[in-house]
Amino acid sequence: MFGMGFSELLVIAVIAILFLGPDKLPSTMVEIAKFFRSMKQTVNSVKESINEEIHIEDIKKEALEYKQKLLEAETKVNSTFNPHALNDEINALLEEEDTPPASDKPLKPAYEEPTFTKKDSTQEVEKPQTQSKNEEEEKKDV
Repeated sequence: MFGMGFSELLVIAVIAILFLGPDKLPSTMVEIAKFFRSMKQTVNSVKESINEEIHIEDIKKEALEYKQKLLEAETKVNSTFNPHALNDEINALLEEEDTPPASDKPLKPAYEEPTFTKKDSTQEVEKPQTQSKNEEEEKKDV
C-alpha cells in the first residue's frame, strides 16, 4: 500500500499508539477508514465520468465521420445533377413556349371546335347492314 512495506506500517502504528493513546486510537482508525472509503468512491466516480467523456468523444468522432461522408455524397450528387442548371433550362423552355416562333406562316390551331348542324327530322337515318342472317331470322320469329 502506497509503496510501504510491513515494517514501515508497523512503525507508523506504534507512533500512532504513543501519540493518540489507546483510548482515541479506535475512533481515529474508523475515521481514517471512512476517509479512504470516500476517497476511493471519489476516484471511482472520476474514472466513470472520464470513461463517459471518452465514450462521448468517440460518439462525436463517429458523428463527424458520418457528416463528412454525407457532405462528400452531396457534392457528388450536385456535381452530376445541378438543380440550378435544370431550373434555368426549365425557365428557358417555358419562355420559348410563351413567345411565338418567328415564322411567316400562320399557325393552325391544334384543336378546332366542332360545328353542329341541325338535321331534318324527316330524313331517315340509314342503319348499317351488318346484321347477320341469323339475327334477322330471330327478329322475324319473335
